[in-house]
Amino acid sequence: MNLFRLYITEKYTLGIEVSAWVVALVLLLIFVFVAWRRLAKQHHVVEVNINLGGIGCMKICPSWEDIQIAHQIWTELVTRKAAIPFDPENDVIVEIYDSWYALFQRTRQLIGDIPGKCIRRDKSTQQIVKIATESLNLGLRPHLTKWQAIYRNWWRNSEDALKRVTPQEHQKTFPQYAELVAEMLVVNKQMIEYAAQLQKVVIGTR
Repeated sequence: MNLFRLYITEKYTLGIEVSAWVVALVLLLIFVFVAWRRLAKQHHVVEVNINLGGIGCMKICPSWEDIQIAHQIWTELVTRKAAIPFDPENDVIVEIYDSWYALFQRTRQLIGDIPGKCIRRDKSTQQIVKIATESLNLGLRPHLTKWQAIYRNWWRNSEDALKRVTPQEHQKTFPQYAELVAEMLVVNKQMIEYAAQLQKVVIGTR
């Protein structure tokens, strides 16, 4: 039985004969490949609950691309002061704001680098983008808008005071220090929780 045969027809054109077995085998291989790609892409559904930005509960079935994005944002959070507990006695507020601003810029860049085909094709990627943008715009931005400019303007006039006391001691003289710190602690707690929820997406915890 010939599985495959090339020949010249009576009209001197090239003819091809392919056995039905070969056709069936090719179709089977295509089916297996497509099924494998789909299985490789799918993961368990992960339920996240994010207070930062008031996002709330969301179920995500992440692709490998989504996991990579979540891991990059998670890394930015846990390697900066954003998702590390804020210690008012030892941390310097202006350095916290530097870290939060850098996080804002880096996350925005990561969102911008996501391929458009992933955003259009995958609902899970759309959800990751929603989490990333709303956590910044609705969670972090309001605090920075309210406090950062006021505090930095006050801090610029601290050169003489910092010659006599530590930054940690001097920042306590900020007129609205208690209110500022209270709100920073709330945002910081939410960012720590946010990092923990992203980690669930990365490691696949249900």
